[in-house]
Amino acid sequence: MKKKEIVRLAKKDFEKAWVETGKTLKKPHHDDEYPRLYLKTGQSHMLYDTIHELRQAYLKLGFNEAVNPLFVDEDHVYRQFGPEAPAVLDRCFYLAGLPRPDIGIGMDKIERIENMGVELDEDKVQGLQDVFRAYKKGDTSGDDLVHDVSGALDVPNNLGLRVLEKVFPELKKLTPIPTGTTLRSHMTSGWFITLGSIHDRKKLPIKLFSIDRCFRREQREDASHLMTYHSASCVWADNELSLDVGMAVSESLLEYFGFEKFKFLPDEKKSKYYIPKTQTEVYGYHPKLREWVEVATFGMYSPIALAKYGIDKDVMNLGVGAERIAMIMHNQEDVRAMVYPQLHGKWNISDRELTTMLHINYYPASREGCALMDLLLKTWQEHGDEPSPCEFTVFEGKFLGKNIEVKALEPEEGTKLLGPASKNSVYIHDGNVVGVPPDGNRDKLASNAISKGIPTKISYMDGVAAQTAYKIEEMVVSGGENLNLRTTIARYISDINLRLDDVAMKYMTSANKIIDVRGPIFSTVTCRIRD
Repeated sequence: MKKKEIVRLAKKDFEKAWVETGKTLKKPHHDDEYPRLYLKTGQSHMLYDTIHELRQAYLKLGFNEAVNPLFVDEDHVYRQFGPEAPAVLDRCFYLAGLPRPDIGIGMDKIERIENMGVELDEDKVQGLQDVFRAYKKGDTSGDDLVHDVSGALDVPNNLGLRVLEKVFPELKKLTPIPTGTTLRSHMTSGWFITLGSIHDRKKLPIKLFSIDRCFRREQREDASHLMTYHSASCVWADNELSLDVGMAVSESLLEYFGFEKFKFLPDEKKSKYYIPKTQTEVYGYHPKLREWVEVATFGMYSPIALAKYGIDKDVMNLGVGAERIAMIMHNQEDVRAMVYPQLHGKWNISDRELTTMLHINYYPASREGCALMDLLLKTWQEHGDEPSPCEFTVFEGKFLGKNIEVKALEPEEGTKLLGPASKNSVYIHDGNVVGVPPDGNRDKLASNAISKGIPTKISYMDGVAAQTAYKIEEMVVSGGENLNLRTTIARYISDINLRLDDVAMKYMTSANKIIDVRGPIFSTVTCRIRD
């Protein structure tokens, strides 16, 4: 068997990581020893978990889901908010678009195109004019402009792009022109548009909910404000309604999240689209939080604003911030860190995750190599405490096509076959990698690791035995005759043939975590080719 073949087998059969109930398992020695494998499921985002629960709560309360318009013309804001509209629009994002200019093709531009190595004739010039004319009229998308220009000139796309950049600079100097369309800043803006279309087409009562993004041009984003958030809003339209409906819906909705007591207080903001004195803040008491928290707002839409959409029904509206509920339920203090943990959150890798990032580095690739590793471990376990000098035959016989003899020995007097740290196991505790003796004297770090940490199921002997078998495989296939392997004092994880994934190492370095696997191993293994 050639060395390349062993490497190929190693990559195919053994360089795999798997998780069973969240724990790292030792690599199997033989094909029939593979345990049942469980694929690790992905992790959901707590915000979208909360949105899912809000959807289920609304659905169980008999509300139908709706998708409200996201793009809202400023005229709707004036109709809904009246005199407040300018203040509301100040917090809205307006949409803008690039104009499509008239692009002429004069002799100077034709000359510049030809100087770039493009052969032009009347048909190509006319084709280029047709492309720009279609672009101006909106018949050609900006995404397709490079492709269409290249086709008209019969040149590759990269040359067509250079022509646009060098010859037609007017395309690079365009300034966005604002429109009168805004991104929805309140879900109410969408509800008026939706209800205006269906209020006389649906059987009463009309009960709808929508959970979707809103956008507000905040002065700054901080621990409690983002420029985009998810509004979990509902409307209830009927011939006659009262505030009692809002109280009942809010209580039923929040009970789904474990709230048990409620307080309803007048909202001082007094939005113009609500009937005066109906805008109400909802406070809930959660037994786990042991405090009152503001969780929702509801009110009755103003008949004046409703009339502008031809709506002659009473409408109750309730709004809940999905981010607000998520922060409460998951005990989060900063909305930025909760929504964007990759940008604002503190980097943290759990001990259980770290166990999946610690691996045996060099590992035998062949069946014979794995069997040799087993024999070596068995010899060390049976005779590791034998007083030295001592010598034990681990294996004699055929190995990868050659006769070999493998021995474990300790020639020095007054010691043992193995050093005292050879039986140590590796644990992960509080982000630290710790070597733990099986018994006897343990320092505070090792004691905490064994009582509170997570075992990796890897011992020092596992790592050293795997590397020894790997080196013997390497010697045999490369044509060597003798090998003497001596492991002395472990100072680094590489000394016991372990490696950490780069991500884990970077995390531990940034968090000032430690790797402490120090200890005397003192193992010696020899291998020689026999005639």
